[in-house]
Amino acid sequence: MRAVLHILTTIAVIALAFWAYRENYATQQALSEADKLHANIRAAHARLAVLKAEWAYQNRPDRLRDLAEINFERLGLLPLHPDQFGQVDEVPYPPAPLLPITNPVDVSSAAADDEDPL
Repeated sequence: MRAVLHILTTIAVIALAFWAYRENYATQQALSEADKLHANIRAAHARLAVLKAEWAYQNRPDRLRDLAEINFERLGLLPLHPDQFGQVDEVPYPPAPLLPITNPVDVSSAAADDEDPL
């Protein structure tokens, strides 16, 4: 009986060692993939920062003003002035409902008492 117990214990230890070995490599693989994803995210953030800087550089007001002046005859762009914008009180509100209720239905309890239910 002891020999069977020793054999089963040995098999269990070998199985657990094999499982631990596989889990170790699976964990290392997952950590490696996570590191690659973090590196990709850092690179994407760096590219985004460069694109934002380029966008800000291309949209400088003095550059846009010069481009508008150079291409005035072709595009007809004029500079914006504050008086070209509307006021808040000039915003139109939605129209009133088209079909107002003209014949309301009386739903009071006094009207229900006067009627014969059957």
